[in-house]
Amino acid sequence: MRPPDAPPWANQSQDGLLVQADLPEGWYLPNRFPGERSDDPSAEIDGLLGYNDWVNTEEQAQWQQASEENETIDGRWRYIEHTATHTRVMIRLQRQAFAVPEEVRITGVIYLPWRPGDPITSQLLRELPTARMEAAINKRLFAMKRTETITGGKIVLPSGRTVSERELLKPLGDPKKVPDFYEMVALQHGRLTQQGNANPSATMAELNGVALSTAQGWVTKARDRGLLPPGRRGRAG
Repeated sequence: MRPPDAPPWANQSQDGLLVQADLPEGWYLPNRFPGERSDDPSAEIDGLLGYNDWVNTEEQAQWQQASEENETIDGRWRYIEHTATHTRVMIRLQRQAFAVPEEVRITGVIYLPWRPGDPITSQLLRELPTARMEAAINKRLFAMKRTETITGGKIVLPSGRTVSERELLKPLGDPKKVPDFYEMVALQHGRLTQQGNANPSATMAELNGVALSTAQGWVTKARDRGLLPPGRRGRAG
C-alpha cells in the first residue's frame, strides 16, 4: 500500500497530449506510467535511448530550448496496451511547431510483449495504427479541420472567406468586426512559428500595432478555442 506521504501517481493523460479517445478500438491508455511513477519519465527514456545525443553541447541545448523549431528535446513518451494481446507499447509524441497548422507526430515506438521474452510478430506491428492515432490527436488538439488550403496558396476559413498566405502577416483588424478573427490569429501565430520566430506573440503585437498583452490575449483565446496547441512552460509566445 502506498504510504500516505508519497506523491500521487503521475497520470498519463493529465496534460491532454494523449487521451483514451485518441486510441482506436482495441487499445487502452493506462492512467499510470509503467512502474507507477510519480513523474513523467520521458526525458529519462530519451536519455537512455540516446535520442538527443546530437545536442552535445550546452550551447546547442540552450538554443533549441529557446527556439520554436521542431524539437527532439520536447517529446513525450506515452504507454498504451493492446487489450486482446496485452502487448505493451511506448509511443513518443512530438510537437511539430513548423507545420502549419501545428501538429503532433509519433517519432518513436517501443514494443514490449506481454510476457518478457515473447517474440514481437509482424502481425503485432501491423496492429498499431499510428496514422489514425496522429489524426485523432491533431483533430482534437489543433482543430485540424479549421482551415482548408487550396491551389495557389489560398486558405478557406470556416465562414467561407478566402485569404491568401501573404495576408497572414498583415494586420488582423478588429476582433469584433473581422470574421474568423481567432482563426487568423492562429494562422498568423503558426506562420511566424514556421519562420523560426522565437517569440511570435511579440512579433504579432508589432505587426498589428497593439500592446504585447493584447496579442498574448488573442493567442490565449485562440488556444482556448482549440485553434492553437497548449503553450509550453517557460516558452515565449
